[in-house]
Amino acid sequence: MNIHEHQAKTLLAEFGVPVPRGYPAFSVDEAVAAAEKLGGPVWVVKAQIHAGGRGKGGGVKVVKSIDDLKTEAAKMLGMTLITHQTGPKGRVVRRLYIEEGAAIAKEYYLSLLVDRETSRVAVVASTEGGMDIEQVAHDTPDRIHTFSIDPATGVWPHHALLLAHHLGLTGDLAKQVRTLLPALYKAFVEKDMSLLEINPLISTADDKLRVLDAKMGFDDNALFRHPEVVALRDLSEEDEKEIEASKHDLSYITLDGEIGCMVNGAGLAMATMDIIKLYGSEPANFLDVGGGASKEKVTAAFKIITADPNVKGILINIFGGIMRCDTIAEGVVAAVKEVGLKVPLVVRLEGTNVELGKKIIAESGLNVIAADDLADGAQKIVAAVKGQPVPA
Repeated sequence: MNIHEHQAKTLLAEFGVPVPRGYPAFSVDEAVAAAEKLGGPVWVVKAQIHAGGRGKGGGVKVVKSIDDLKTEAAKMLGMTLITHQTGPKGRVVRRLYIEEGAAIAKEYYLSLLVDRETSRVAVVASTEGGMDIEQVAHDTPDRIHTFSIDPATGVWPHHALLLAHHLGLTGDLAKQVRTLLPALYKAFVEKDMSLLEINPLISTADDKLRVLDAKMGFDDNALFRHPEVVALRDLSEEDEKEIEASKHDLSYITLDGEIGCMVNGAGLAMATMDIIKLYGSEPANFLDVGGGASKEKVTAAFKIITADPNVKGILINIFGGIMRCDTIAEGVVAAVKEVGLKVPLVVRLEGTNVELGKKIIAESGLNVIAADDLADGAQKIVAAVKGQPVPA
C-alpha cells in the first residue's frame, strides 16, 4: 500500500523528522487558503499522485504570488499527469499539496528499504538527489552507497557517521544526521514500511536538513496492525480490478499484455508469465489464487480476469498440492456460466484430484482447451490468441 506525499510527511513529522510546512488542498479555494496560512513569499504547488517524476510532467510548480498559485492550482486539479512511473495512461490529479518554499543549497538521495538477503533494513544514500536513482545507478554507480542496520541493535552512532560521510556532510549538517537517521528508522520499523524514499533530502541556505519529498510503501501483510495507515488509503489511485481482488484476498497485479493468467503460487505464476513471453505473447496480469482457495475465490478471480478488456485469452495453470484441482474446476465452471466466455480458455491441471477436475470441466459442455503441461498450455493459448492453429 502507498500513500500520498503530504500524508507521508505528516507521518514523518510525528517522529520528529524535519519537513517543510504544508497543507493538502482539494480545490483552488483550499489551495489559496493553505498559502495564506503558510505566508509568503514563495510557495510550491505539488500534484498528489502515487507516482514519481511529477516535476518533469508539470506536476510541481514554484509560485511567488497568490494569482500565480490560483492559476497553477486550476491547471493541475483534474489534469492527467503522465510520468515515467504512471505509464501512458497517466493519473488524474485530484488533490494538491501547498508547501512553503525552501532555499535549497544541495540535494541528496536517501532511502530505507527491506533487504531480504540480509533480513535487515538497508540504507541507500547518494549525493545525487533530485534525480531518478535508476539513472544515477546506471551512469554513476560509484555515487550510490549502501549499508544495513541490524534489527537487534537498531541505529548506532557509527551509522549516522557513515551516512554523513556518504552524503559529504560536515559540521552542523553532519550533527543533524544523528537525529535524522534514528527518527527515520523508528518510523520505518514501527509503521511496518517496505520502502521509505526521500528524494530529495535537502540542505538549506541556513544549514538545515529538510525532507523535501517522501514516498512510502507499507507491508500489506502488516496493515492489520495499523488502522491509522489503512485510513490513508486512496482508492482512486488504485486499479479497480486490484481493489476487487484485495476484497477476496487474491494477489493480483494488472499488466499490459493480452493473456490473462490464473495460477496458484507466486513462483508458478512468475514461471507462467515467463513462458507466455517465451512463446511470443504478453501476460495481462499476475494472479495468485493461493494454496487453499475456495470455489467462490476462484469464481471471483475468473470474473476479475474477464473484466479486463485487454484480455484476449485466458490460461489457467494449477498444480494442486493443498489446492485441489476439482475445486478449481468447479470455480471455473461456475464463473463461466455466470459471466460467459468470449475468449479462448486453456486449462492445465496437475496434482490433487486432477482426474476429477478434468472430468468436471470435460462434462461441463464449456469450450475449453485442455493442456498436458505448462509448455503445452502456453503454446496453445498463444496460438489461440493469435488466430493460429492450436496444437493438438
